[in-house]
Amino acid sequence: MTEVPVKVEKDGAWVVAKVDIGKEGLAFGPPIDLEVKYKSIIDLDERKNVLFITVKGEREIVLRVASVEKVLLVLKKMITMSCSAYRLMAYFMSPAVRGGVMITSAIWEKGAIAVLKSGIWFVSQEKQVCVPLQEVTGIEMTTREVQAKKVEVVKIDHMEGSEVVTSFVLCPLSTLQILFNFLKDATKHMEMGEGQVVDPQAAQVGMLVYSGMDSLAIEKMLQITHKDLEGIYERLLKIGLIEVMFIRREVQLTPKGVRYITDAVKPPGQ
Repeated sequence: MTEVPVKVEKDGAWVVAKVDIGKEGLAFGPPIDLEVKYKSIIDLDERKNVLFITVKGEREIVLRVASVEKVLLVLKKMITMSCSAYRLMAYFMSPAVRGGVMITSAIWEKGAIAVLKSGIWFVSQEKQVCVPLQEVTGIEMTTREVQAKKVEVVKIDHMEGSEVVTSFVLCPLSTLQILFNFLKDATKHMEMGEGQVVDPQAAQVGMLVYSGMDSLAIEKMLQITHKDLEGIYERLLKIGLIEVMFIRREVQLTPKGVRYITDAVKPPGQ
């Protein structure tokens, strides 16, 4: 066992504790006093150097654990390699493409792919990368050149901020097809449902948003009014294709404002 210091959220406050990282699970010392078997962990998420560890049982609990980077790396590796998840050994390249541009330093790494409730984890000796399932924009079987040969790979696209990032997974073809089917099923909630129809103009607006245009530029490009665009946004919001980043205000001057402006532009002495 390896004992390391951590901070754990307890009753709304962060407390200092020690955790023994064993082969079968984690043992949190006082004041947490909790043993967690890896096989009871059904999800792992990381946000701003805090691990969210979901543990099944009579009552599902979520442990929030913070520590230094080295400790978190060990915890993530032990959990992803032993928790309750769909897992397979494979080669992966993540990230491989960012914003449509190949990352020149990207290499194939040998490791494991673990699919948990909230994310796809890529784990190797040097790297631990998580792709949140809710950020996945596309999964497909495609071909890629590896050592001068065309081979089948699974391509995973996801959002990272405002950019689309691509990862690739390589393993034997029979296993690759199983992985593809599993990932498609895990992300089916991101697909368009029955009755969710996008009209041509709304689809065009979506394409312009994807290209980086703001609302004013879209109105000018399509020669539509602000009210028309708001109606299109509302339809796209209802089916979950867009989200509101900020609300643009439309204003007009009050009588007091008009008086101030007219006085301000008068020549001196008038």
